[in-house]
Amino acid sequence: MLEYPRWKVILICLLSVMGILAAVPNFLSDEQLKNYPDFLPHSRVTLGLDLQGGVHLLMEADLTEVRKEKLESKRGEIRDALRAEKIVLRSSLRNNSIHINLTDKSQTEKAMDVIGDTVELLGASLTGGGVPDIEYHVADNGTIVVNLTEEGLVMRSNDVITQSIEVIRRRIDGMGTTEPNIQKQGTGRILVQVPGFDDPQKLKKIIGKTAKLTFQLVNSAVGPGDRVPPGYERFPMAESERGKGLPESIVVSRRKILTGENLVDAGQAYDRDNRPVVSFRFDNKGGKRFADVTRKNVGRQFAIILDNVVISAPNIQSAILGGSGIITGNFTIESASELGLLLRAGALPARLTVVEERTVGPDLGSDNIEAGKVAAIIGLLAVMVYITLTYGMFGLVANFALMINIGLMFGLLSTLGATLTMPGVAGIVLTVGMAVDANVLIFERVREEFKSGKKALSALGTGYEKAFSTIVDANVTTFIAALILFQFGSGPIKGFAVTLAIGIATSMFTAVSLSKMIISAWAVRKRPTTLKI
Repeated sequence: MLEYPRWKVILICLLSVMGILAAVPNFLSDEQLKNYPDFLPHSRVTLGLDLQGGVHLLMEADLTEVRKEKLESKRGEIRDALRAEKIVLRSSLRNNSIHINLTDKSQTEKAMDVIGDTVELLGASLTGGGVPDIEYHVADNGTIVVNLTEEGLVMRSNDVITQSIEVIRRRIDGMGTTEPNIQKQGTGRILVQVPGFDDPQKLKKIIGKTAKLTFQLVNSAVGPGDRVPPGYERFPMAESERGKGLPESIVVSRRKILTGENLVDAGQAYDRDNRPVVSFRFDNKGGKRFADVTRKNVGRQFAIILDNVVISAPNIQSAILGGSGIITGNFTIESASELGLLLRAGALPARLTVVEERTVGPDLGSDNIEAGKVAAIIGLLAVMVYITLTYGMFGLVANFALMINIGLMFGLLSTLGATLTMPGVAGIVLTVGMAVDANVLIFERVREEFKSGKKALSALGTGYEKAFSTIVDANVTTFIAALILFQFGSGPIKGFAVTLAIGIATSMFTAVSLSKMIISAWAVRKRPTTLKI
């Protein structure tokens, strides 16, 4: 039981050394890390918002706008479907409902069947069934009233939040900021925490902009004071585009040539005069559509509209082939880079407003770090002193394993790219106390076996063997609790769960494998007749 094959000794030592090497960068200064050998790990544990400062935003999505857009879209689908069946109608949006008035009331039943065919089933791919997207009925006055179902609204709202989180994450990642905490909170709200970022206004500007991009043809025949004809709409020009001889607004066709969904890339570039511009590239479908439209409309003006503001309105000089182009304007390098980032990340499906904002300064974070260090050191020293006084030489081995355990924890956290917060520090402090628990169980079992009359080597072998199942049971139950905390908890709770789970895994390794290997090597070599434990 105490004999260790050579391969197992090599494996245990190799894992321990690798873990320590992965943890070392966390204890080096930036200057020292630059001189650290390239072949060794350089990753560090990322400090959370409460440890290094940063920006905390709680944002709320405007779901009423989502409902309106969905109703408008559904209204168009229903109108086109009814007209395809030669059903004459007038439709309008009132009180969050679509109201359809038929010219010929005798076609009501046929119209209801057509509307039923346009119902979208939500969740069909997941459940094999689904819930209706819309509900409809005939009012007392003969008007057909169409509403979005509650199930449909809930699912749409969840989709909007999920899509918004992904867009926000892409935007923040594009800024070069690492390890943001972005998650859904409650109904219709998103929590954004960016550690190490010190410009909340810039952050709000980047992630709060909807960035809905459309390309639409301009109706140059309609002047600033003229009435907007049917099928067209008026948009204001961006401040940067309003110059001498340029109108404050222009009229464009409601029909969208292309939208930002067709973009595959965008970024800051320079034109022939070395002025900052925004370059863009469409996907294959968008590139073909753009080429067809520009070929048919040479000499016309088209508008590039971002969030209902015309940011550029160039003339089409010739067909634009290749699926790419540039957006010109009075851009600075920074504004062109920001717009490119927004277009690359995609548009938010709904407008977001900031309902809570906090900026955590680095001073507060450094205070938290110092408090965490003090707590960890006191806890570590108290445990090491107690275990040494109680178990003597065996306690020293347990303390050595404990130090290796802490190194392995930081090594794993660094390798996984985990973010360490104050609750995570609490998890480490807790793990320091738990780490020696397995050794205590083993040593107490060995002590009992030796006192019962067994020889030293036999007592050691039996003690490890009989304590193993108890150790596994205790750690597995704690690990399950950590998994539940991680699954159902939010940011800080997840941080605690991660460090706790990693601590359990590393403490199992150091207690059952490392400390046993050291004690076994000593026992096999010395062949003691008594155990001072």
